[in-house]
Amino acid sequence: MKRLMKAIRIFEKKSKIEAPVGEVFKWHARPGAIQRLSPPWNPLTIMDQKGGIQTGAEVIMRMKAGPFFFKWLARHIDYENNRFFKDEQIKGPFSTWRHTHNFLPDGPSACILEDRIEYALPVHPISTGLLGSLIHKKLERTFTFRHLTTIADLSRHRSADLSKPMDILVSGASGLIGSSLVPFLTTGGHRVFRLVRKPPSSSDEIFWNPDSGFIDIERFEGFDAVIHLAGENIGDGWWTEEKKKKIINSRINGTATIVHAVLKLKKPPKVFLSASAIGYYGNRGNKILAEHDSAGADFVSDVCEKWEAAAAVLANTEIRLVLLRIGVVLSPSGGALAKLLKPFQLGIGGKISSGNQYMSWISMDDAIYSMHHALYNEDVKGPVNIVSPNPVTNADFSRTLGKVLSMPAFFSVPGGAIELFFGEMGRETVLSSTRVIPERLADSGYHFSHPDLESALKHLLGKEIG
Repeated sequence: MKRLMKAIRIFEKKSKIEAPVGEVFKWHARPGAIQRLSPPWNPLTIMDQKGGIQTGAEVIMRMKAGPFFFKWLARHIDYENNRFFKDEQIKGPFSTWRHTHNFLPDGPSACILEDRIEYALPVHPISTGLLGSLIHKKLERTFTFRHLTTIADLSRHRSADLSKPMDILVSGASGLIGSSLVPFLTTGGHRVFRLVRKPPSSSDEIFWNPDSGFIDIERFEGFDAVIHLAGENIGDGWWTEEKKKKIINSRINGTATIVHAVLKLKKPPKVFLSASAIGYYGNRGNKILAEHDSAGADFVSDVCEKWEAAAAVLANTEIRLVLLRIGVVLSPSGGALAKLLKPFQLGIGGKISSGNQYMSWISMDDAIYSMHHALYNEDVKGPVNIVSPNPVTNADFSRTLGKVLSMPAFFSVPGGAIELFFGEMGRETVLSSTRVIPERLADSGYHFSHPDLESALKHLLGKEIG
């Protein structure tokens, strides 16, 4: 029997980027590029990596296709600085996969980014032909996202001083926000060090134990900035008295541990970004809330007040303190959007309770871009609302999500059911109405990548094309 020939198909994607070819190439060569280019609707996990993008480097990734997970081993097979690099699949779902990343100068201050993929499926050529349009559509979605992310990230980095990369200490680096923020910072040329609660496994990790107040103070000298994001998850389970104690203590003890260490330094950081949340304002119905408004009377309001007070010790020092009152950060990788996606994808999504409660949301990209803006902008200090300029009601959010997914959103979850199953936690998070605007971000000149909900959801869910 004659051996079946592989049906090689070719996919290409080109985009113009308003940045010199050298900067764009460096962005791809730095740590974090793979994570930034991973679509949030189908994220990957790096299991092992040897080298960068030079010839011989390898990376093993854990990926997902539908309900199934698989490993992908890629090896870099060719490289020319500021021109191209190539990688091929050694082990994975394709019979053949060879990816060429080309960087073509377009004058002194711009370039063309070109991705060219040659691939074949490990099946009969006829089947490959039938699946070809599906694979092409998935590639188009993925590389549209990749190119838009590259353009947006580079634009944000170029708005700052690229000649002075920072040494930045981050707590909560493995959390939902931190796992996006750290790759964004490292691809911009910054050196990021992570606070970890286990024995450090690399030189960029620093041990701490916020429960006991221990931190490796000798490793703290010399940081330009600290970004403190760590804290017990408030949306995970029933709020027992023990859980509520953990929520408060994790924030107060963790913040106090870092603040006290910073105060002992001979050379303290110039800026300290400390997480808080819009839960500070509590359940306030339709009232439009800005940074000058008072705290609410809920449990989460009390938590945020104490959280901010622990960081406010730095307010009387030369360190610029920014209190990040973070809204509902949208990402299909976790948080509120990830929980909502499944019922909507099944066609049983809809509003919760009356649907009149306001959701003050922000896309993941704008969340990390606004933090980057706060790092560099001397006018940004004190409480800063990290939310989009367009909060929506839960009913509007449900309709928009259904529209983006091309699914109905007619169902409704009774508020009583939320209280029955989640108690105080459900009442203060899912059913609470907090209508917050980013007044200080706007006043400081921050421009949103996704100011409206529909554009944000389309980007996050890969619906920016067809």
